[in-house]
Amino acid sequence: MATEPRRCGYVAIVGRPNVGKSTLLNHLLGQKISITSRKPQTTRHRVLGIKTEANHQIIFVDTPGLHKDAEKAINRYMNRAASAAIRDVDLVVFVVDRTAWTEEDGMVLEQIRQGGLPCLLVVNKVDLLEDKRALLPHLEALAQKANFAAILPVSALRRHNVEELEGEILKLLPESDHFFPEDQITDRSQRFLAAEIVREKIMRQLGEEIPYAITVEIEEFALDGAVLHISALIFVERKGQKIILVGEGGARLRSIGSEARKDMEQLFDSKVMLRLWVKVKSGWSDDERALRSLGYDD
Repeated sequence: MATEPRRCGYVAIVGRPNVGKSTLLNHLLGQKISITSRKPQTTRHRVLGIKTEANHQIIFVDTPGLHKDAEKAINRYMNRAASAAIRDVDLVVFVVDRTAWTEEDGMVLEQIRQGGLPCLLVVNKVDLLEDKRALLPHLEALAQKANFAAILPVSALRRHNVEELEGEILKLLPESDHFFPEDQITDRSQRFLAAEIVREKIMRQLGEEIPYAITVEIEEFALDGAVLHISALIFVERKGQKIILVGEGGARLRSIGSEARKDMEQLFDSKVMLRLWVKVKSGWSDDERALRSLGYDD
């Protein structure tokens, strides 16, 4: 009996902001690699999530949401990161939100068309649809937009149809030796993951404006005996943002630190001593040089 061939390939998860790409990646992997929040543009970097089972290895590429209004340097960086991912993979998973179709969805589809790659269309968050009868005609309308390899209604959060999606991905995965060791789950360092966890807690706890004006840099990441010592510097753009982030008597910053530490201890399987500082760095998000120094590098 012939053994099944080894398969391996890169799969970009793309879509406009806030359609659930990172949540989908985490559930496909069975563990958390990409940070999530209800706010658009939570994901800023390309992040690889690597899943190896038996003879196949799927290398998922989580991407920032492609968006129209790329006024600041950081938004242009995010669009470049997402566009490059579409060019550099074997197939694309295009995620849209329920029965909505926006100009930005059309922009993403145009980029996919230009890449000429096989594309699976995922209609996410179907569990939130108030009128389930609207789904079928919407799926039929979507099928007219492009020659998708398959269209799947999914709820990433509830894991509905996630296994079916993985089955469709495996059908399109090229025959190849594996690119990564079977126990590796991401290409990102522990320092990067620690910084992202802090940023996630800020995104989740604060209002609309401030999360977009912050970035996090890890200054210390050192194991001392059984304790992992992590020091994180949070940059904001204005003094008023620092006051809000720190909170009255430091309460908000302590709450962010407490939540981040719990996630870090679970991820790194170690006791964590976490220290957070906040510093004003005016205009960092619209300064190409500052962005490169903070790790936003193509």
